Amino acid sequence: MANASDARGMIAVDKMGTKVLFVDPASYETDVVLDDFPRTVHELLVVPETGLAYVPIFGDGIHGRNPNPGHLVCIIDLKKRAHVGDIDLRPYIAPHTLKLGPDGLIYITCENSAVVAVIDRFTHKVVDAIESGSTNGHRLIISPDGQRLYTENEEDGTVSVIDLPKRKFLRKIETPRPLAGIAISADGRTVVAVDDEQPTLFLIDTESERVAHTVRLEGVPEAAQIARYSPDNSMIGVTSLKSNTVSLIDPSFRRQHAIKVGNQPMDMAFRGDEVFVACQGDGSVHVIDIPGRRVKHSFNAGTGCESLGFFELPGGGAGVDEHLW
Repeated sequence: MANASDARGMIAVDKMGTKVLFVDPASYETDVVLDDFPRTVHELLVVPETGLAYVPIFGDGIHGRNPNPGHLVCIIDLKKRAHVGDIDLRPYIAPHTLKLGPDGLIYITCENSAVVAVIDRFTHKVVDAIESGSTNGHRLIISPDGQRLYTENEEDGTVSVIDLPKRKFLRKIETPRPLAGIAISADGRTVVAVDDEQPTLFLIDTESERVAHTVRLEGVPEAAQIARYSPDNSMIGVTSLKSNTVSLIDPSFRRQHAIKVGNQPMDMAFRGDEVFVACQGDGSVHVIDIPGRRVKHSFNAGTGCESLGFFELPGGGAGVDEHLW
């Protein structure tokens, strides 16, 4: 078991195994396994300054086929390495992506309810719900200035635009094909929407609210899944679940490099000059050397993790999530 006083750590959401894991960030050994969750755990939000992480319970199905949708967000104490409580979202169901807004509130898509629920992270209560305009709303992103929230609406082939301060749905941006993931640039001018049918990215200009450019993913034969900017915004990682690749792309989208990883790669976590890729199809995590554009190491974690995160609790020393392109 890990020493509960350790200030640094790695947390992984084992979607396929319905568990949450704490992994030693140096040895990559799994130290703690939490397994008291309903089906099934999806995605992750880590808030180191409060010592907590949040894991939604989506339900026992998948997007579009979720007969028993969940309604909980599980609260994980990072210091105790323990599941310490739940947030009940009802009447809102099928929670998925959650983000911490600049206003200090947590925003989470509730797919089957077509809303973005708003959670006070100190009382752990739902304080509002914003209409999203789609029961296909899956992932969300928040602009750096906190003025806009965007949801990608998968089969709709749209991105919903929400006025965050007013908590008001504004409109939808149409994309040429269905979507799978979403990210936003550091300056808030570009929303990156991942094409769910072809290995391309749609770059949406947030001023005109139109697709301004389409970027083909090089060396990626099939459609991608998740896009995530590094903490310093010097690069964007894009995983392709069907191609078993992660693409490292510079912010101008002029340089990209596809790297083969494990089976069904999903989300990523950055640490220094490394990016960790969770592969839910084979239970592996692949560590990418960013400067060398290569896999430097891989290890097993659970049955199949979807999401990863590093944390350092207050007083734990220098941060770990930074790197240079």
